[in-house]
Amino acid sequence: MAETHSLQDIRQQAAVAAKVFVQRDYSSGTICQFQTKFPPELETRMDKQQFEETIRALNTLYAEAEKLAGKSYLEGCLACFTAYTVFLCMETHYEKVLKKIARYIQEQNDKIYTPRGLLLTDPIERGLRVVEITVFEDRSSGAGR
Repeated sequence: MAETHSLQDIRQQAAVAAKVFVQRDYSSGTICQFQTKFPPELETRMDKQQFEETIRALNTLYAEAEKLAGKSYLEGCLACFTAYTVFLCMETHYEKVLKKIARYIQEQNDKIYTPRGLLLTDPIERGLRVVEITVFEDRSSGAGR
């Protein structure tokens, strides 16, 4: 495996070697889910199982965010009755889950991706179209370039 890195080291010292994009999976309709197919660009950096676990967890969290339950209907009704001013003082269920996703991605970066010279970008920053994984150049093996 590659040498371990910290997030700060990567951002300051390493050059971007490649960007890997995991596309949305529209096989089940327009619900927000991403393909679990392992990109070949990551084979030398991480295990297929870890990658798939991350994507499955993201898919589960996005399904939770989009789940229509009584609480979602209540939020909608309350919003209509207050001319949407209620959202000035409360977060929606969707916003709460998006924050949970951001924390999960940060945790994954800290524990799995950054030590391997990778950086997982929150899909919300890419319009929920892709999961972007930045692959940083391994300076120890690329010194001869």
